Amino acid sequence: MKRILSTVSLIALSLALCASASAKKDKWVTTWATAVQKAEPHNTAPDPYLADNSFRQIIQTSIAGKELRLHLSNIFNEDATEIKGVEIAVAKTMGSSPEIDESTTVALTFGGKSSVTMEAGSAVVSDPVKFKTGERTNLAITIHYGSISRTTLTSHPGSRTTSYIAKGNTSDFSSPAAKTDHWYTIASIDVIPVKKAASICVLGDSITDGRGTTTNGQDRWTDQLSRNLLANGKNLSVLNFGLGGNCILRGGLGPTAKSRYERDLFGQCGVKYVILFEGVNDLGGSRDAMQTAEDIKKVWQEIADKAHERGIKVFGATVTPFKGNNYSRGNHEEGRAALNEWIRTSGVFDGVIDFDAMVRDTEDPLRLDPSFLFENDWLHLNAKGYEKMGKGIDLKLFD
Repeated sequence: MKRILSTVSLIALSLALCASASAKKDKWVTTWATAVQKAEPHNTAPDPYLADNSFRQIIQTSIAGKELRLHLSNIFNEDATEIKGVEIAVAKTMGSSPEIDESTTVALTFGGKSSVTMEAGSAVVSDPVKFKTGERTNLAITIHYGSISRTTLTSHPGSRTTSYIAKGNTSDFSSPAAKTDHWYTIASIDVIPVKKAASICVLGDSITDGRGTTTNGQDRWTDQLSRNLLANGKNLSVLNFGLGGNCILRGGLGPTAKSRYERDLFGQCGVKYVILFEGVNDLGGSRDAMQTAEDIKKVWQEIADKAHERGIKVFGATVTPFKGNNYSRGNHEEGRAALNEWIRTSGVFDGVIDFDAMVRDTEDPLRLDPSFLFENDWLHLNAKGYEKMGKGIDLKLFD
């Protein structure tokens, strides 16, 4: 049987990496990260696939840095992944093309070598490299793969950003390249920040992942919050751990929030704040939403307690309306109301972000404001709605 590292082992690895920087005057802070899961069959890479080919992925950082390192993940693969080389460069777009500023290209190493093999269920981090990034910098990560499984693949399906596959071991993506709106293998980037910084980790579902935003537009609500923080002099990165279709308790898509929060929230560097914004899929798929709300409260309390032990502040975010969606049946609305009331009044959290109040229809508070609707599903928001959410958060929470 192939060895799969436990979540505890991976958390210990991440925390050890962050702690290893403590000897430096400057400390690592994670500037970008994504939640990973096993790719469903329809979300694997298209032909010519990844094996023995080159794959360019575009991400947008939060805070500026002067040195960086890249985390790669193979934790959902049941076979080893062979990587022959990795380069990082400033991208010319937010993902609409694979073009880069070639003069900025830097090859990454792993233990001093350009190649690395990740065993099944493992993760690796590159050696630190001097690389200057500004605030909200578009970076291109080019991975040259050797062998990699086609059936079990560590991914982030909802990248909202286009990635590019070129045949062979190449850095030339000028000829027509296969496109896919998914990320594979990449997990996070840490930087030595140019000035004192910290990170905010957001645990969420598709509304945080950005369903309804603009592909290659980088306009999720977390992106809007990041820009607003930086514009107001708060040097905080915003790390999006949203997964489409995710649940807190059981079922849904990807590992549940309860099973992944240790890695996603506490496995990053420089974490000072956590935002918990999930629950709509649990409530919408529940047989008894009042009991589901009670179960969610227990998980949120557990996370808050563990965060507070680490000196991390936790903000609870209310669940947004879903009247008009098929989630609105049975006692699901009663469960949402009960959970939101608890978030607002329980005192468990260091602050509350009332997304429900921000985006609900003033004439019918049980539904979303119609001007914010995406595809009229009465659940997901459009880019305008996400802007309202991101810019509507009181920045005093982060003083």
